Amino acid sequence: MTSTEKARVADSALDELFAPIFARIAEGAVARETDRELAHTEIAALRAARFGALRVPVEYGGHGASVRQLFRQLIALAAAESNLPQALRVHFSFVEDQLLAEAGPVRERWLRAISAGTLVGNAITEPGVGAVDRYRTRLTRDGEHWRLDGTKYYSTGSLYADHILVAADRDGERVGVLVGARADGVRQHDDWDGFGQRLTASGTTEFAAVRVTDDQILGPGYGVPGPTYATAYLQLVQLAVLAGIAQRAESDVREWVSRRTRGYTHSAADLPRHDPLVQQVIGKLSAAAFAARATVLAVADLLDEVLAAGATDRRALTEVELAAAQAQLAVIDTVLPATNLLFEVGGASIVSEGLRLDRHWRNARTVSVHNPAIQKARVVGDHLLNGTDLPFGWSAGERAAAEVNR
Repeated sequence: MTSTEKARVADSALDELFAPIFARIAEGAVARETDRELAHTEIAALRAARFGALRVPVEYGGHGASVRQLFRQLIALAAAESNLPQALRVHFSFVEDQLLAEAGPVRERWLRAISAGTLVGNAITEPGVGAVDRYRTRLTRDGEHWRLDGTKYYSTGSLYADHILVAADRDGERVGVLVGARADGVRQHDDWDGFGQRLTASGTTEFAAVRVTDDQILGPGYGVPGPTYATAYLQLVQLAVLAGIAQRAESDVREWVSRRTRGYTHSAADLPRHDPLVQQVIGKLSAAAFAARATVLAVADLLDEVLAAGATDRRALTEVELAAAQAQLAVIDTVLPATNLLFEVGGASIVSEGLRLDRHWRNARTVSVHNPAIQKARVVGDHLLNGTDLPFGWSAGERAAAEVNR
């Protein structure tokens, strides 16, 4: 970044702008969950406030926020609606790629487009057998242009987006392709069937003879082995979601308890809010939210340093990747038990469908299975014990299928 681009906005200014928007988003969270109503209206409000341009320098129309400031706002947004930061996860990574790109008209065009409200979704993972080391989605030459064909699943955020970042195979090489979300041959489906994070628009995307020009091909694409900031960054967005869930779970339960008058013959106090056992639960929920938030922001500080230095130092990239992996294990083990513990403050009434407090556990459990923690724990241990390289790039599929298709 240039010296002009390094100018930062104050946290208070960002809070003043976004807190009222987040409050309005939070008001409809339970209804959207109940009705499975995608958050198009809420995304529109974020677009209007240039939320997607938090990291874009002021001179290009953005807010000029630091990485830490971005993650402060992502945690707050997750507390209002946990689906939305996850839906914007690849968008913010795309923004970072533009910030790291060589200065010039292409970079400036994208930064200004993002400041005007452009959002980028993703179509990376493939359904079914797939393969660990390559994609079935293909980019092939079609006269003077290229043709994109294939099917993707877990296309998080793409139904909210203007462009979709697609991972594809071109003659055995992984490439990233940026296509219009409503281009001819693109079909999107809201068919994500997970029991949590239902409104992330993470369903199937089909590409049938989609026309692609050379300037839409971005390079090696996601999943190429080797040190990168991106895996730590993308993982940290998921952890910000968990931190926000913990924050909302604590505030929801605290508000519920403060109004509650029903108790039990064997309660320690007449009112639940005076019961030391209930107070203990609220204290533990508060501690979980604090710990998750502090952990996320600590890794965000490391990312700030790595990105400010150009994200090229292999040692620094390894350090931040390790920190993100360690944070993943710590935050999951903190937030998941908390979203189960919250039910201990009440009787049968706390499981009312009207409250939808179960969404906190379901959403946290769903976010936590991304990049499975048991695999992360093993690679962290292997790295620390044996110096084994961390897996910066990965994909999902049948490893045997990858061998057969070589």
